[in-house]
Amino acid sequence: MNKEILGQCEELMKKGSSSFHKAFAGLPSPRREAVHVIYAFCRMIDDSVDEPERSPYSIYELRRHFNELETAGGHFIWPALRWLFAGFPQLDREPFLLQMEGQIRDLSFTHYDTMEQLESYCYLVAGTVGEMLLPVLRDDANEDARTAGIALGIGMQIVNIIRDVGEDLGKGRRYVPLQLMLRHGYSQSDLESGLVNGAFVGLLQELRAEALHWFEKGLAHVETYPPESGMAVELAAAFYAGILDSVAAAGYDVFRGRAYVSDEAKLQMFMRTAARYASRLEEGSSKAGVS
Repeated sequence: MNKEILGQCEELMKKGSSSFHKAFAGLPSPRREAVHVIYAFCRMIDDSVDEPERSPYSIYELRRHFNELETAGGHFIWPALRWLFAGFPQLDREPFLLQMEGQIRDLSFTHYDTMEQLESYCYLVAGTVGEMLLPVLRDDANEDARTAGIALGIGMQIVNIIRDVGEDLGKGRRYVPLQLMLRHGYSQSDLESGLVNGAFVGLLQELRAEALHWFEKGLAHVETYPPESGMAVELAAAFYAGILDSVAAAGYDVFRGRAYVSDEAKLQMFMRTAARYASRLEEGSSKAGVS
């Protein structure tokens, strides 16, 4: 595979999510490059709906080219995907199609009523990423790990929804379920006015607890991954959980600023996680040296 093509996928990942790029940077090749390709395509799917004027393809064109992947051309993503599926034959194409289905939903379904609706959406646009990554991060088809990967993706998407309440409002979208809003005494007009009060804080705290519940399920079998993969998954989860802490530190005002995790905080998370994985990583390196 042309290194330039894989490098372009990595650049998309760096621009789209420095957190994910840092979390997965320690993976060995070709797992690392495979993650870059998966992220790049998912980024393109997302941008085709959220920023169609800047996207090289519409969501429908992406789906058509993906379904005709063997002959698709005109962009670096298509040979990169062919390399991905050839190198990881256990990788299923269905999660990619489901993610596109979830993004297409964004074009018409913009206001959510129940947690069940929200979880269904979160599975389509983020739980599927866990399914995509599983055959790349480990060599066996482990059903418990698959379930956990889906759960972690759902948790991360709920974090996105908490962080982006104001941004999504500007796009005419409300992912926060009306069911939850009513339970906390917070109205659609309150939301549209950007009101941050006790009801809103309670609402986001409930969503935060929901996200952390999915994170707990998502990390349940992380010790069964190869150590580099397990560390990457834990780092990605830690970086995302840090967003929740940033939202809380800002008084849950997600209307007038975007929560982020500082590089210093990420470095501290990395050092803590690396310290826990040090012996396993060293053991893996020793075995590789012996072989």
